[in-house]
Amino acid sequence: MKPISLIRGFVTVGVWTLMSRVLGFVRDIMIAAYLGAGPVAEAFLIAFSLPNMFRRFFAEGAFNMAFVPMFAKKLETGDDAEGFAQDAFTGMTVLLSVFTVLGVAFMPWLVWAMASGYAGDERFTLAVEFGRLAFPYILFISLAALISGVLNATGRFLAAAAAPVLLNVIFVGAMLVGAWYYPVIPEAGLRQVIGNSLAYAVPLGGIAQLALVWWAASRAGFTFRPRRPRMTPELKRLAIIAAPAALAGGVVQINLLIGRQVASYFDGAVAWLSYADRLYQLPLGVVGIAIGVVLLPDLSRRLGAGDTAGGRDALNRAGELSLALTVPAAVALFVIPVPLVSVLFQRGAFSADDVAATALVVAVYGMGLPAFVLQKTLQPLFFARSDTKRPFYYAVAAMVINAGLAVGLSPSIGYIAAALGTTLAGWAMVAMLWIGSRQMGDAATLDARFKRRIWRILLASGVMGVVLWWLAVLMTPVLGAPTIRYAALAILVAAGMVSYFLAGHFLGAFRLSEFKRALRRG
Repeated sequence: MKPISLIRGFVTVGVWTLMSRVLGFVRDIMIAAYLGAGPVAEAFLIAFSLPNMFRRFFAEGAFNMAFVPMFAKKLETGDDAEGFAQDAFTGMTVLLSVFTVLGVAFMPWLVWAMASGYAGDERFTLAVEFGRLAFPYILFISLAALISGVLNATGRFLAAAAAPVLLNVIFVGAMLVGAWYYPVIPEAGLRQVIGNSLAYAVPLGGIAQLALVWWAASRAGFTFRPRRPRMTPELKRLAIIAAPAALAGGVVQINLLIGRQVASYFDGAVAWLSYADRLYQLPLGVVGIAIGVVLLPDLSRRLGAGDTAGGRDALNRAGELSLALTVPAAVALFVIPVPLVSVLFQRGAFSADDVAATALVVAVYGMGLPAFVLQKTLQPLFFARSDTKRPFYYAVAAMVINAGLAVGLSPSIGYIAAALGTTLAGWAMVAMLWIGSRQMGDAATLDARFKRRIWRILLASGVMGVVLWWLAVLMTPVLGAPTIRYAALAILVAAGMVSYFLAGHFLGAFRLSEFKRALRRG
């Protein structure tokens, strides 16, 4: 991949991820309107989080972090990359088919492990019911993640980035169908009908995503068909490399479990954390995930070929671009959380109290957003060298910090302790990754351009924060008006973006012409 393609790949992944996140907002706005922060909402959110948690553990976390560098190196050397991918696909199919059956059978225990505060009330029964419907998603989305890794390693980002859009389209369609069908069975209650519709939509979305990337891989010359599983030396090596990453992924999921366990003891808190998560996941998904997806195969090829200078440049440009886009987003989440949450979610069953509680979580998550993105930038340095042990050790330390803060502070500050623990543990993880990367030589050093621009990015973001705060105070009446609040929020966000880009350009934080030239040349 040419150096310039890093930016082009980021734009491809970022645009489609942005589209998925926007549709995700539409989905969550509809969930908030139909379900609010009540029992059905909390039950579905826990049920949906179960397959997603294991997906990150099996596929996007442990497996892909080990698989993508190995696959990229085989592509570079012409060493039967397709056969290796097919063997991995078959092995994952067998493993996850068994795991899916076990998960459905032991769903009550899984729900208790996720949210023991639900025990003894209707949320627990509903979560088990929804969880059994939704859990097969883990099989389909994990296989889709593997095929996406193949596509990304070959520089084909489009289908893999577009696949999540299908899930949100199916979610939105399911709620519309449920609302249309409700009058036929009014005794079930609208919220119950919508909850069932959403639970059925989860595995359907996984099948749709798998079908899309399967088709794209076939067009690219990679066929994935069922065949007899076999344990090859390459798969054994993959398992050895993936094991520490799997443990690291497990630690990350334990962090999520801790947050949900704490929240489950406060009525509505699981929903508040989930809705706030959607807001900060927008910039995290568009920037952090896009950078991670594009940077890992690029670094693997460069470092494998001994191109230390190229690896250093790729890392610095990825870090620079990440911070240029996420620091202002973090400032906005911290400065104007109430307008964002109220305009996006306050309607139907979602009350003003829900707005206040969710906005507080958004502000806390906002403070951690740059850390979550920097993790996505720094981790490929380790994974590109097949070093999955040190990230595991760092993740364990971050887990201890998160657990101590979330559990220890919850008696005094309540549900917000879960968000605070996540944010501070995120920054601790970045510090450990950075210190660990010092042993990697020149590839992990910051160049003069990065050092010159980082403080300018911070200053431009501060200017934008002042503008946003001042405008939000002036626009308070219109931001609360039912008919024009959407336009008012759009104006507020646009003003923040314009002020940031003008300040950044004037201060020399970035030059928009650089990205235009890169895209034209890439």
